[in-house]
Amino acid sequence: MNRKKILFPLLISCAALLVCIYFFAFNGKNLTGKWAASLDLTDQAAVTALVWLQDIEGVSVSMQDVEAYMQGLSIEVQLTFKQSSRSEGTFQCNVVSESYDSCNQAAYEAFASAFRELLGERLRMADYAGSTDEEAVEELVARTFGMSTVSYLKYCVPDLLPSLEELQARYDGSGTYQTTKDILTRQFDNGESVTIKSEYYIRKGASLVLTEESDSGSQGQFADDYPEIYRLK
Repeated sequence: MNRKKILFPLLISCAALLVCIYFFAFNGKNLTGKWAASLDLTDQAAVTALVWLQDIEGVSVSMQDVEAYMQGLSIEVQLTFKQSSRSEGTFQCNVVSESYDSCNQAAYEAFASAFRELLGERLRMADYAGSTDEEAVEELVARTFGMSTVSYLKYCVPDLLPSLEELQARYDGSGTYQTTKDILTRQFDNGESVTIKSEYYIRKGASLVLTEESDSGSQGQFADDYPEIYRLK
């Protein structure tokens, strides 16, 4: 009788422990929810601006000079998961176009500030008699080119950011996903073809870190984007 009294509570405790272990293990892998990542495009914008500025004869400029104006240029990517079982479910991912428009405008405005400063410097070197402060240089640009500095740079300079279409081609899509150990595999289905993308993932609280599984999966201008850090909205 005493053994039963001891054994029964022990079995209940063990069962409760197993439930807790299962719950927390499953919860740590459960990706359900709307996540958002902020993708920093500052370096790409700064490099493009620097190359263009270095082609202007008589103007000495460094990466540090350009970076002083261009900071925090990022776009938002939203990733929504709906988990249907312990290791699979559906997902939808998209670049927030409004964030892209804002980032692109901010990039050119920052570049315009740097350009006006450097143009003022060049005018001073040429013994220009008029004012070379920012407002005066802006008026000079408007009179010379018939448009604002921002508009002039948008017209003359290569795109500071990847196009929205390029980013959408990389991130946008929906389909199904599976998780195996620390690998997240997403199957993008656009109705005509299926693309599979595998990444290492870590879910920790309200953070989800995705890291490229191999060097072959990312090429060109996007190769240095990883890791991507998503947070629950």
